[in-house]
Amino acid sequence: MTTISEPVYKSRASSLALRYALRELRGGLRGFYVFIACIALGVMAIAGVGSVAASLSEGLTREGRTLLGGDVAFSLIQREAKPEELAFLRARGQVSVAAALRVMARASDGKLALVELKAVDGNYPMLGRLTLDPQMPMSDLLAERDGAFGAAVDSTLLARLDLKLGDRIGIGNATVQIRSVVGAEPDKLAGNVGLGPRVLVSETSLRASGLLQPGSLVRWMYRVKLPDNAADERAAAQLVNSARSALPEAGWWIRSRDNASPQLERTINRFTQFLTLVGLAALLVGGVGVANAVKSHIDRRRDVIASFKALGATGRDVFTIYLTQVIVLAGIGSLIGLAAGAALPFAIVGVFGKLLPLPVIPALHADELALSFLYGLLTALAFGLWPLGRVHDVPVAALFREEVAREWHRPRWSYLALIAVVIALLVAVAIGLAYDKRVAAVFVVASVAVFALLRGVAAGLMALARRLPRSSITMLRLAIANIYRPGALTPSVVMSLGLGLAVLVTITQIDGNLRRQFLAALPERAPSFYFIDIPTADADRFGAFLKQIAPQSSVDDVPMLRGRIVAARGVKADELKPSQDTEWVLQSDRGLTYTGEVPNGSKVVEGEWWSADYKGPPLVSLEKKIADGLKLKIGDEIVVNVLGRDIQAKISNLRNVDWQGLGINFVLVFSPNAFKGAPHSHVATLSEVHPDPAGDARIIKQVADAFPMVTSVRVREALETVGTVVTNLVLAIRGASAVTLISAILVLGGALAAGHRHRVYDAVILKTLGATRARLLGAYALEYLLIGLATAIFGVIAGSIAAWLIVTRLMTLSFIWQAGSAAGVVAAALIVTVGLGLAGTLLALNQKPASVLRNL
Repeated sequence: MTTISEPVYKSRASSLALRYALRELRGGLRGFYVFIACIALGVMAIAGVGSVAASLSEGLTREGRTLLGGDVAFSLIQREAKPEELAFLRARGQVSVAAALRVMARASDGKLALVELKAVDGNYPMLGRLTLDPQMPMSDLLAERDGAFGAAVDSTLLARLDLKLGDRIGIGNATVQIRSVVGAEPDKLAGNVGLGPRVLVSETSLRASGLLQPGSLVRWMYRVKLPDNAADERAAAQLVNSARSALPEAGWWIRSRDNASPQLERTINRFTQFLTLVGLAALLVGGVGVANAVKSHIDRRRDVIASFKALGATGRDVFTIYLTQVIVLAGIGSLIGLAAGAALPFAIVGVFGKLLPLPVIPALHADELALSFLYGLLTALAFGLWPLGRVHDVPVAALFREEVAREWHRPRWSYLALIAVVIALLVAVAIGLAYDKRVAAVFVVASVAVFALLRGVAAGLMALARRLPRSSITMLRLAIANIYRPGALTPSVVMSLGLGLAVLVTITQIDGNLRRQFLAALPERAPSFYFIDIPTADADRFGAFLKQIAPQSSVDDVPMLRGRIVAARGVKADELKPSQDTEWVLQSDRGLTYTGEVPNGSKVVEGEWWSADYKGPPLVSLEKKIADGLKLKIGDEIVVNVLGRDIQAKISNLRNVDWQGLGINFVLVFSPNAFKGAPHSHVATLSEVHPDPAGDARIIKQVADAFPMVTSVRVREALETVGTVVTNLVLAIRGASAVTLISAILVLGGALAAGHRHRVYDAVILKTLGATRARLLGAYALEYLLIGLATAIFGVIAGSIAAWLIVTRLMTLSFIWQAGSAAGVVAAALIVTVGLGLAGTLLALNQKPASVLRNL
């Protein structure tokens, strides 16, 4: 036999393994449906998220010129471009000028609303199409007729102020007539999140409104459209470089066609990574199903394995045959998932079409699909190799004897090394290709810790059940014995359900805290209003006016400017290497202030605050976390461009800031002399003792009557706007997390099905010994209830800790444990576990004893 098998082993092992593997699979996929479904679900989630993100990124790239409104956009805050700056831009191409600011719109009946005002010139839009209802030329839309300028508004404003086409509203000192409704703006995505409906007017009407005061928070945008024969990325890059070298102190924020909306792209990348990790979590949960399915399959095929070995097959031959089967099945599941994931962007565009606010261009992205396939294959191997490896050293006689109880052992070191290599590859792919490698690394470490803890929970539960005193209640005694008996379902159920529940608790806790933060009650002592664009000359009079109309309220007022960090420690901002948490500080302009006293809500933790009458070189106080992220310390110098001038200041102290109080605070606070003579405005807050909607409306109206240039922002409405965006994001996370939960339920069902044969033997023997159907059902229900309860407790603890870390560390928000949602998860876990368990038990109890006893 040896002389015959050796050449077969050496020259034809691979082909024989594939032949035998496929031959066994001809009989059908019974026992592997959960295997395939789990792999398909995880791969579908990853492929779908990757394909949609890639289609969106391609859309943003292809439509970048339209989204930006030109080839290059130059933005300034609180000031217009100087004549020489504007001449420089116009010498390079066609220029369109626009201004954006938040103002109060007043209807003829006195109703007021916060709106996002956008003033454009006659060249708008240079690219794309502005959708209006009714459609009309821009010259007709914005022209001044009968003492009123023209305007197009968002339909939300019509509903809010009970307006219709032809009605007039007041914007500052100007009167505008609503002539059309804004449908779609080609450059809308390049802007920031709006706190109010859009009002589109002409630049001429903005100048007539009187809103352009020194220091007003107006963002001026200058879009440059290059000549058609030079409108490419290289020409755009040359324009950016020449602008920076020719006008180094202009202080503008420059974007080109290839990064029309950097903030949106970063958000998409981060959100894509998060959803990909959720999909990978679904794959990891499904991996437990893979391990259960492979283990169950080997158990069912023990006679075949024994025959292989009796005919001279080695342990490596058997391993290769069944490894081939696992790879083939993983490939089938991955292909199913790839097909569904690849179709997702096409389905989204087909169903929602023009309703999508983002430019999604559906296409097949081979790189994303290949990555998803690799994830599926590596996950199947990582979880399937352990039960496969243990087959190698199981003798034929032991395989035949293992009719009821199997004695498993650790695989050989060579198989353990192979498992380690596969897991290392999976980790390397997950971290190496992640947008934020730190988050991916935390996910990997957390996954390993959760799996280790779940094994510990299962082992601890079995050890505890084994040591409990023998109960006199038959059902309870049988249930406890089933928890730790040989071949018990405890490890499979705990592993199957635990990770899914942990993910569910994490999502529900984050959801509850976000809703509480943005949609529930305001923080204690939070301001009711923000007032912006208060002229410096009227700041004292405005504060006195607020105290007059709301005598029981407290008023806080500070000067405010906008500026960009252009250098720190002698290094240009573009060359600094900030941490992931602080890079946002360098990406646009920031609010600045100056004061002689420590701001409310701030606490100096390093260095000393300057004196109120300080008159030396400019000093600056920096928020502690930002300073750490930028690797700055006391004594370092920082350069900020304000109103076209570079201001150099030395870091005097570092502060901790209470951002959650919603009061006025800034990352950068300068000494009083830093901006001497610079035009600026003030911002103020009003904190009411007992706010109410009627009183808020009265305050808004009185402020608008007395100070038409001042914009009132109700804090609750602003939070509700942000909360709506956050809620939509949470809904997407819920949808992705549903894949993980479905995988967990499938794995749980598969684990229970894998133990069905042993349940049949148990039920038949116990029924033969006199156990009634009701008593057996009660015992099994108690068993599943105890296992489910232990797993649910672990899921609540692990998920709550994960949610606490995400909310407090990543989101920097306060965290309150949501007991109601946690209790709901526990109840759902018990219902699912007991329900699925009893469903399988009923099938086992329906087996006729005679047929089973004859085969024992």
